[in-house]
Amino acid sequence: MIISRTPFRVSFAGGGTDLPAFYRNEYGAVLSATIEHFMYVTVHRRFEPTIRVAYTKTEIVDHVDQIDHDLVRETLRLTGLEGPLEITTIGDVPAGTGLGSSSTLTIGLLRAFLTYRGMTVSPHELGRQACRIEIDVLDKPIGRQDQYAAAFGGLNYLRFNADDSVDIEPIPCRTETLEELQRHMLLLYTNQSREAGDILKHQSAGTAQRMPILRQMRDLAAEMRTAITGEGDLDRFAALLDEGWQLKRSLGFGITNSGIDAQYAVAKKAGAQGGKLLGAGGGGFLLLMGPPDRHDAIREAMGFPRELRFSFDHEGSKILFNSR
Repeated sequence: MIISRTPFRVSFAGGGTDLPAFYRNEYGAVLSATIEHFMYVTVHRRFEPTIRVAYTKTEIVDHVDQIDHDLVRETLRLTGLEGPLEITTIGDVPAGTGLGSSSTLTIGLLRAFLTYRGMTVSPHELGRQACRIEIDVLDKPIGRQDQYAAAFGGLNYLRFNADDSVDIEPIPCRTETLEELQRHMLLLYTNQSREAGDILKHQSAGTAQRMPILRQMRDLAAEMRTAITGEGDLDRFAALLDEGWQLKRSLGFGITNSGIDAQYAVAKKAGAQGGKLLGAGGGGFLLLMGPPDRHDAIREAMGFPRELRFSFDHEGSKILFNSR
C-alpha cells in the first residue's frame, strides 16, 4: 500500500496572472503558502481483477478507460498504471472552496501512482505532469499556481513564463514573522461553494481588456514578498492584501457578489485590516488578516461562520506510507 499526503494552499496575490492568456504576453507571478490541511491518496493492489475508486462515490470498473473520475483516469493513463487496484481519496476540505483542491488531488495521485511504480520525481516534474493532465489533456481553463504550490509546499513566490515553465522562489521569511502572520489570519467559510471553471473561462477570455489591472495584481505579489522578508511588516502585508482584493473584485467575471462584499465590509468594520476571497472567486473561503485581539469581534460580527484553523505547511506533497 502507498499513502500520499498533499497540502492545500492559500494564495495572497497575483491570482489570474498564472493563466496562459496573461503569462504568454508577459510574465505572471503569485505569492502563496501551503497549509496543514491535506488531500490523502491511497493505492493498493486489489484481489479482484477490477479497479475500485472511492471518493464521494465508488466506482468499480474493469479497465482504466471506464473510470468516470477524470483526474484518476488520466493520471493512471499518464503513469501507465493498470489494475487490479484499489484507490481512495480523502480530503480535509471539500472541492469548490478556493484552496486548490483539484490540483492538490492531481499532485497527490501522481505522487502515489509513481511511487507504486517504484519511481521518484522532483517537485518540478510533479507540477509539470499535473499541468499536463489538467490543462493539456482535460482542457481545464485553469492556471499553473496550484500544482506547483502543492508539489513544493511552503511560502513561495512563483513566476510563470511564456514557455509554460514555472520558477519557484522560497521566501526567506523569519520563523517568528511566519508564526505572527499565522496568528493574524482567519480562514472563514462563506457558506457558498462554486465551480471555478466558468469564472476562469470568462477571465481568460477577458484578460486582454484587463491587462493593466492584472499587471498591478502581479506586481503586488513582489511587494508582499518584500513586506514579509527581513524584519517583516505585517501591517504593510495586510494593506497590500486588501489592495489586491479590491483589484481582483474590480475584474468582474462573477468573482464576488453582494453577500461576499457585505461579509468583507462587516469584517473590516470589526477590525480586519485586509483579506481576500480565495481561489477563482464566487464563494469558498474568505481569508482575513487582523490583530489577534480583534478575531473574536470579527467572528461575532460575521455571525460566527464556519472556520478552518490552520498552520503553515513546509513539506509539500510527500509519501506517508510505503509498504512496497
